[in-house]
Formats: sequence, structure tokens, C-alpha cells
Amino acid sequence: MVRVYTDHPEFLNDIADVIRLYLPMEEVLPAEEGQRTEDEVFISALMHCGEDWRAVCRCAAAEGEREYTYIHPAVEGGELVKKRYLKRCMKIGVFRCMGRLFQANLPWGSLTGIRPTRLLRELMEEKGREEALRFMGEEFDVSSEKLTLADEIVRIQRPFMENIGSGADVYIGIPFCRTRCLYCSFLSEVRTKKTHMADYIEALKKDIRLGADILRDNGYHIRSMYMGGGTPTVLTEDELKDVLNYAMEQYGGYGTEFTVEAGRPDTITKEKLGIIRSMGAERISINPQTMCAHTLELVGRSHSPEEIIRAYNDARELGFGSINMDVIAGLPGETLSDVEHTLNEIKKLDPDNLTVHTLAIKRSSRLKGMLEEYSLPDADEAEAMVNAGLRAARDMGMRPYYMYRQKYMRGNLENVGYAKPGAECMYNIDMMEETVSIMAHGAGAMTKRIFDGECRVERIPNPKDIATYIARIDFLAEEKRSLYGK
Repeated sequence: MVRVYTDHPEFLNDIADVIRLYLPMEEVLPAEEGQRTEDEVFISALMHCGEDWRAVCRCAAAEGEREYTYIHPAVEGGELVKKRYLKRCMKIGVFRCMGRLFQANLPWGSLTGIRPTRLLRELMEEKGREEALRFMGEEFDVSSEKLTLADEIVRIQRPFMENIGSGADVYIGIPFCRTRCLYCSFLSEVRTKKTHMADYIEALKKDIRLGADILRDNGYHIRSMYMGGGTPTVLTEDELKDVLNYAMEQYGGYGTEFTVEAGRPDTITKEKLGIIRSMGAERISINPQTMCAHTLELVGRSHSPEEIIRAYNDARELGFGSINMDVIAGLPGETLSDVEHTLNEIKKLDPDNLTVHTLAIKRSSRLKGMLEEYSLPDADEAEAMVNAGLRAARDMGMRPYYMYRQKYMRGNLENVGYAKPGAECMYNIDMMEETVSIMAHGAGAMTKRIFDGECRVERIPNPKDIATYIARIDFLAEEKRSLYGK
């Protein structure tokens, strides 16, 4: 357990995010000044403001006690600006103080946000490229390797952020899967014979119709469409055709890019692929996660490596121009050689995109409650696995084009999407960098409106519970109409 005393309690959650970089599974609770028992870690974080701002931090644990003071020139500006910099000072101070006591390889330094490329892009706009890179390295303690990666991604993304105008993306969510993977934390349900899919599809279609009306009435044009999950191909052929046909009718098309995250090969048939392709989708995901049969069985994915290859070849035969494949570095029981085997098998297929995820041990996953039963890689081995993914992507002629991070990732690493030049997924960039408004349909989906001139994002989450989502379609439409009419 970690107890934190701070004179800025409004930053407690942000301080807790930094603490979990070093102690990922520890509970973090507020404390009174000086409160501590022998079996706890105690953090004190105080802020003094004057001509120089000083974050004075102390970390006490069984390993010893350390102090660190971070100094930053006072920042002028409005209250929101000052609050942002005060929080930044506090987080850097705590990070460096803990770093003197707990040894860890943390390549992203004190950064805890999911979008480091967005931060770098904003710093470049404010300070210029060279100063922004220096600032992230020296102030946030980001490694040179991660700075190089982020810098390349920002450069590749730049053309996709031009001439957005009144464009909006459309997301269609199918929050159902065939089985639930051991590591999964997504809010998806396992489809069974008792699943009332007809009720969900009826509500989803109404959601689509109302959303299309809202965008049309407010002068938006469709930039891209993305169907995700869950696993969209858990739908039957007739259900899949019904939903996709309806979306095309209501929106009048999909813009310049249409992606379907087919996902698990045990749900993919040649007939379903044909339906997706007939709707104009050029991009599809076929996600092995690993090509090791024993790992697939261990994590609860009811398919074989051979089924992955079969689904991939079927998609190529039907003319999909861009195929993505996902892998996960750090799966239970896997070693670096297992990951290299997976990557070598994928190189034989030669997809257009490769997404390399780092295992994140989420609290809502089955894995979280069973950690003592599995062997997981340490931070150094996880980083070696991620680097193997980068090398494999380069071997296939791919470049990194989007990236995001999650809490509780092995080695405090990242997820990276790689693509051959011209095969980048515009929706992935739009969604992760939050540069384009998104009209989202389906339980658990997130509608966003980007107020470009104000650097502001407003969100409307759809209920995660299926029954609640179905009951609130009309209310959600009213909220969305109000948001897009501002």
C-alpha cells in the first residue's frame, strides 16, 4: 500500500499515476502529513510558489528514504495554464524522488498520458522541433529511443491532419466476442445462444439513423468509417450484411476509408469477408496476437495458427488492399523466442499493417486475479519483445504511424501501429490524436466533438451495459444533437 500526503489534493490521482509507474499493482490512498506504518510506502509532495516553483517530494519505504526538489520558473497565464504546469511540476518531482529509491527501466520517463505523440506535437507548435525534443528528454526523462519513435510518428501523421474541415469519422461498435480472452479488459459480452442480438441490432440501427441525421443537419461530411468491437465478425452473415447495408444507406457512404476489425479468425468466414468487401471496405484486421498454439489455448482464443493463415489468405483472395495483424508482447508464458516465432510467421504472410501491443494487466481482466499462476516477462524482456516487433515491421517495409499507451503495461512501454507507406489507417490517427470529431454507435462507444480553435474535446459515452444502451438511444441522440449543434 502507498499513502500520499500532498498540499494539492486535487492532484492526488495524477500523483498516483506516477507512483504506479514504479509500483504498478499497489493501492494508493490519501494520508495525513507524516502518517506511515512500517509496511507502507509514504510519499509527501508539497508545492511552493514564488519566483521559482518548487515541488518538494519525499519518499519513505522499507528500502530507505529519499528527497528531491524539482524547480521550475514561475509560469504566467490563466488559472488553467497554471494548474497544468503545477501538476506537471508535482508529477516530475514525485517521479524523480521515487527513481532515487526504486530502480526501474522507464523509457517514457514521468509521462503517464496515453498520447505522447500529441504532447510532442503540441510542444513542437509551441517551441519548435528541436526545443520540443530537448524538453521532453530533459524535463520528462523520456529516453532518446522513444523520442526518435515519437518524432517519426508525428512527421508521418502530419499530412493526415491537413484539410480536415467539417469532416467527421463514424464508429460502429459490436461489443460481443466468441469467448473472453484471459487478458481482456474490454467491455464486451460473450455471444451465446441466449444473446438477444436482434434487440441490440435494432437499437444500433436506430442509433446509426439518428447519428447520421445529426451530422447531416450540422454540415459534416464523412471522412472515414470504422467497425470495431469486441469482434464484429461474431455477427452472422445476415446480421453483418444488415448492419453494414443500413449504415451505408443512412450515411450515404463511408468517406475515403472503411475499416472492419474482423479480429479473431475463428469468427471469420469467406462469406463474411465477401460481404465486407462488397460494401467497399478496403481495410480489415485479422488478429493472431500470437502464432504459438500453446499460448492461444492458454489465453482462451479458440483458434489455431493455421486458421489465422486461412483467414488471411481468404482476405487476400477477395481483394482486400490493406490487412492489419495485431500481436501482443508479454503474453503469459511467452519468451522472446516465442514472439520472434510469431513475427517470423507474420513476415511470411506480408501484411500491410502490423500493430504491436504491450500486455497491459488491467484490473477487470481475469489475468489480474491469477497473476501468481502465470510467468510474465520482466521489463527488460518486454522491451526486447517490443523492439523485435519494430525490427519485423521495418523488415516488411513499414513505418510507425500511430501510438498510444495504457496503464499497467509491462515495462511502462507502448502500443505502436506500423504500416507500409500509403497503408496507414486514417481513423486510427484521428481517434488517438483527437483531431477529428467522431460519431460513435454501439454500447460502450465514445462520441467526440473536437473544437479545433479552442483545443477542446467534449465526449458523450454510450452506456456500457447492453440493456441500458438500448433503453437510452433517444436520450443519447438528444445529447449528441446538443453537442454537435454548439
